Amino acid sequence: MLSIKTNIMAENASRYLGQSYSALSKSIERLSSGLRINSAKDDASGLAVRELMRADVAVLKQGTRNANDGISMLQTMEGAMAVVDDALIRMKELAEQAATGSYSTMQRNIMENEFKEMMAEIDRIADSTDFNSIKLLNKSDSGSGATIHFGVGQSITVKGVDIRSSALGVKSASISTAGKAQSALAAVTTAIERKDSARAMFGYMMNRLESTTEVLSIQTENMMASESRISDVDVASEMAALTRNQVLAQAGVSMLSQANTMPQMALSLLR
Repeated sequence: MLSIKTNIMAENASRYLGQSYSALSKSIERLSSGLRINSAKDDASGLAVRELMRADVAVLKQGTRNANDGISMLQTMEGAMAVVDDALIRMKELAEQAATGSYSTMQRNIMENEFKEMMAEIDRIADSTDFNSIKLLNKSDSGSGATIHFGVGQSITVKGVDIRSSALGVKSASISTAGKAQSALAAVTTAIERKDSARAMFGYMMNRLESTTEVLSIQTENMMASESRISDVDVASEMAALTRNQVLAQAGVSMLSQANTMPQMALSLLR
């Protein structure tokens, strides 16, 4: 029906044009952000799931960093123990040298002084080696140490060790005489075995943490893939929607223009 007061066709065209522009705006927003879900109104349940997954991914990534920090800490301690190893080997060499009876008292004193210096160096390394102020080489209580956390209820505790000369059993060792040197030789051999046991324990812990980082990386990748499937836009599908909405918007503009001419046609009948 032709009408002058109310233009129903223009109202319809305007409504559909608004819908087309709204859909076009949504497609542009999704393609610009790369996300299918930009606000709760896009997909309320999907948004909730996505945010939970993002939180899980953040925890997994931080857990990986924690495990890597733990590996760095153990590498620092293990490196210090390698220096202690060199000192103990030198002490054993000196003890073997002093165990023979072909050296003078003065020569033995020189060997004794070096032996004691090596012992003091072991104590210095044990007391001074730290990682972020955490010390693991002078712990008389084997239960003390550092806990590496990498998720809810997930952690690995790295126990401290004591590699000071007193704990290794060489604190009172001396090579000032051939007899004492023979006793010191046995004591240093035992000390090396104790140190090797502690060093091996750190090696086991590094292997555990490296395995942990691999598992965490896989979990992170899978979680990110799941989050992407929920949240990310399907570019091909959205480009098709964008093209469709552009055509509809252009058609809507054209039809609205045509509809706005209808009252003029009605007026022409009154002339």
